[in-house]
Amino acid sequence: MNLHEYQGKALLKQFGVQIQEGVLAQTVDEAVQAARTIKEQYQSDWSVIKAQVHAGGRGKGGGIKLAKNEDQVREHASNILGMHLVTPQTSREGKLVRYILVAQDVYYPGNEEPKEYYISILTDRGRQCNVIIYSTEGGMDIEAVAEKTPHLVQSEWIDPAQGLLPFQINKIAFNLGLSGKAFKEMRSFIQSLYTAFISSDASLFEINPCLKTSDARIIAVDAKVVLDDNALFRHPELEALRDPGEEDPTEVEAREHDLNYVKLDGNVGCMVNGAGLAMSTMDIIKLSGGEPANFLDVGGTADAARVEQAFRIILKDPNVKAILINIFGGIVRCDRVAQGVVDACKNIGDLNVPIIVRLQGTNADIAQKIIQESGLQVHSAILLQEAADLVNQVIR
Repeated sequence: MNLHEYQGKALLKQFGVQIQEGVLAQTVDEAVQAARTIKEQYQSDWSVIKAQVHAGGRGKGGGIKLAKNEDQVREHASNILGMHLVTPQTSREGKLVRYILVAQDVYYPGNEEPKEYYISILTDRGRQCNVIIYSTEGGMDIEAVAEKTPHLVQSEWIDPAQGLLPFQINKIAFNLGLSGKAFKEMRSFIQSLYTAFISSDASLFEINPCLKTSDARIIAVDAKVVLDDNALFRHPELEALRDPGEEDPTEVEAREHDLNYVKLDGNVGCMVNGAGLAMSTMDIIKLSGGEPANFLDVGGTADAARVEQAFRIILKDPNVKAILINIFGGIVRCDRVAQGVVDACKNIGDLNVPIIVRLQGTNADIAQKIIQESGLQVHSAILLQEAADLVNQVIR
């Protein structure tokens, strides 16, 4: 689950991470008042107007602007609110900006020039541990830095049994070239950041830029936070931060029916039970010459009603030219799935999308009989290769 910048910063602040302070606004007038609050509370004469959407590269798309007075606050807020922000991480249509964060200016003059760093924490599944990735080249696309100057991107792996150790924190601060007050501030920053990462069951924290200010403070100017959906049952307060308006409406609907659904860009819808089988099914679709239109796992306790709902969700995608149902009846019974397919086809009405069904396992023979006696134009397959061949036929 993704958080907005303002939500991610609020989470970090709870664990003692220093952040660029800001006030959320939904209207131009609220933005002006927020700028006044920032000026009074944080002695910041200038304000930064930041679009709040689930996408990176906002500055490149015109979603981040510096305002030096109230007139500019009003101008930038008016332009950004309601715009469809297009960034390298959005579709061509962009994302509608419904909120802005009016933040303090942290690039103020002082004894030293401000310096930007990159710091992220994520899970390295290959090594089965967490890793801190950091660089002196903050404020830039880390992918570009890694490609052009890989020696400037460093990693520190953390043994999950021991946690983040003091010498590792020192190593990171040294490698970033820090000393004195900034060194101590970075040590505190990294320790607090890692504590927040573990405590919130996050899968990604990305601070870019992490700023050393002109007076040697270390603060998070931006915060990309991704939480592990599978752990949200332990954090109802974080689950409440979900913004359905930033998510695909079909995925939101699927979640309400306990369906694991992810929309893709292909032309063949697929319905399976189990993530591993879903990956295999998508491979089958690609080998057949098609492209998967979705990932949809009905789970191990699917009944006819859930299968019907899954059908309706798949059919909402106008790009779907065929549907492949691939179910292994271990926990879920094949006859239940078959009945769900028949009920869905009859309840939905006129279906002009070919359906290929492969049911194997518990009560597969009963399931096949249900489909055969339904009178529906449903293609049946037993082997994976048969399913692939049928997909190839119907999408040509």
